[in-house]
Amino acid sequence: MYKSIIIGTGPAGLTAAIYLARANMQPLIIEGLQPGGQLTTTTEVENFPGFTDGIMGPELMDNMRKQAERFGAEFKSGWVEQIDLSKRPFKIKVEGGGELEAESVIISTGASARYLGIPGEQDNVGRGVSTCATCDGFFFRNKKLIVVGGGDSAMEEASFLTRFATEVTVVNRREELRASKIMQDRARDNEKIKWALNRKPLEVVAGDNGVKGLKVLNNETGQEELVEADGVFVAIGHTPNTGFLQGQITTDDHGYIVVTPGTTETNIPGVFACGDVQDTRYRQAITAAGSGCMAAMDAEKYLEGHMVHDWSEALDK
Repeated sequence: MYKSIIIGTGPAGLTAAIYLARANMQPLIIEGLQPGGQLTTTTEVENFPGFTDGIMGPELMDNMRKQAERFGAEFKSGWVEQIDLSKRPFKIKVEGGGELEAESVIISTGASARYLGIPGEQDNVGRGVSTCATCDGFFFRNKKLIVVGGGDSAMEEASFLTRFATEVTVVNRREELRASKIMQDRARDNEKIKWALNRKPLEVVAGDNGVKGLKVLNNETGQEELVEADGVFVAIGHTPNTGFLQGQITTDDHGYIVVTPGTTETNIPGVFACGDVQDTRYRQAITAAGSGCMAAMDAEKYLEGHMVHDWSEALDK
């Protein structure tokens, strides 16, 4: 039996672990396939406060993990195979780790960026391929870039990247864009944004010093083309990692956990959500960490309330 179990170890989960551990709540953190979250796949992080010269993503996550361990947090590796949130204590079955029980649960499983699934893509993640313009745009000053996608996120990423790049080409497999009219108009009015529409991405082409461009199929002519660029930003959306919940928690139409505004509370008392699994807008390491702090404080307040209630009931008996 644990007072609190945290599912996920990105900036949100590890921050929650630090706060709960310092409050002597002795949390258990369940690590999945990617301990440390998406930051472990990045190189240098320059926008996390406190690091003047930046810090490598894996190093930042390792430091946060060690900080949580220092205060007594416990870690367990494995997938959550099954979870029962119908009553307290909540029951969590971990692959190869048996069944665990907890008085409170913090869900910080994040959201996975969608990739194109084409040759050369995964090999060059962090070496010219990115899914976050805010995170990596700074590294491409005075370079040519590609943004793949046709929705609002792609238009926003392309517009943002023009602050650094000399040219940004939007590649979309259809002639029509899915983005709202206002976002399309804003992008089309930007002289730095070029268009390669009705083109299907085929391969990320890399050279000796990084990405050289994106090989595409021109759907109109049937010919393959190379769109030259120094970096490729994939902006085709994110998928929140909530499938294991099996509909037990209220989510929006896209699968993101719905929380009470201004808190991390879900529709189930004692269950809290933080980080990208409930954030459809910001998706930054620092905002995830902040929501992890909120979740820990919400969970601590919840647990204290139930401890007092249980103690009062015991006295009455």
